[in-house]
Amino acid sequence: MQKYDLICPCHFGLEAVLKREIQDLGYEISRTEDGRVIFHGDADAVVMANIHLRTAERVLIDCAEFEARTFDELYENIKAVRWEDYIPRDGKFWVKKASSVNSKLFSPRDIQSIIKKAIVDHMSGVYGISHFEETGAEYPLRIFINKDKVTVGLDTTGDSLHKRGYRPDAGEAPIAENLAAALIMLTPWREDRYLVDPFCGSGTFAIEAAMLARNIAPGMDRGFTAEKWDNLIDKKLWYDAVDEARSDIRPDVMSDIQGYDIDPKVLAFARENAKRAGVLDTIHFQEREVARLSHHGKYGFIITNPPYGERIETMKTLPTIYRDLGEAMKRLETWSLYMITSYDDAERFVGKKAAKNRKIYNGMIQTRFLMFPGPKPPARKKQETI
Repeated sequence: MQKYDLICPCHFGLEAVLKREIQDLGYEISRTEDGRVIFHGDADAVVMANIHLRTAERVLIDCAEFEARTFDELYENIKAVRWEDYIPRDGKFWVKKASSVNSKLFSPRDIQSIIKKAIVDHMSGVYGISHFEETGAEYPLRIFINKDKVTVGLDTTGDSLHKRGYRPDAGEAPIAENLAAALIMLTPWREDRYLVDPFCGSGTFAIEAAMLARNIAPGMDRGFTAEKWDNLIDKKLWYDAVDEARSDIRPDVMSDIQGYDIDPKVLAFARENAKRAGVLDTIHFQEREVARLSHHGKYGFIITNPPYGERIETMKTLPTIYRDLGEAMKRLETWSLYMITSYDDAERFVGKKAAKNRKIYNGMIQTRFLMFPGPKPPARKKQETI
């Protein structure tokens, strides 16, 4: 089976989490760069990565890498690629997105036009035709140019992998599903520990945690562009992978996961999202303000995305919100707090300095993932054997 270099973009700062996920699937990492992880794999790897990766944005086949400082160099290098190995005669191909950083070539529109022309010219020579109907499956390309190095990726995914299919109603100030999953995976939380999100919004943290607990593959119930690539991937691979993913679900796992918010309409969205994700019976949603945050258990986790002040709350209300969160954590003295925020005074009003501080981009907003780990629970006594 044909082997590829597969590129998985991710949020900046979370490459290590994605790398671990890919390794857990059994694939060899080629290299890690800012905002992406590259690994070796075949058609089966394309399928497994799309269905199982929680923290990636998409899966791209690396078609070519080269340096180009002029449009002539870009054209000649693109034309030299064996495009017939990827795109059939009736395939629809175009540059979905072109981005350029610190490079001589910087116009996305011109880059897209030159690449399309170069591919057409190459394919014309191979198939002996000058006009392509493009009535078949779609083969979108994504081009990254960084310091004059061009990377050409064939997009196997389509809609970003953060779109699991359970959240058509995102509510206000949502956090992307793949970012929420990655942040949870940065913590020591496991399905047998309590988890509360006091600013749950549309329920993303709670839902992603419940899906992790039950081992529900994030891409199991959605479609992918490469499903129609009969020339590269046998459809049976998709059917078999989904069947295997369904058989691996742990329906009997019942974690204690709770989501609070002050907006009943948003909570209604959260419940619908959890229902679509198949985890509503694992999560308890409740209308409750952060000042009333409490829990009967010990050694739990607060994992949350509180207001930053950009859209929902005015800056004047933020000190009270973060101060109330800090007071709640004093009551939950054995608990751990993990939160993503761009609010510079978050630690000041929580009343405690974070043990760790990780810079992460939430969309275009530079945020910090503040970690306040609590004490570890006592070791469980081993049962005596007779």
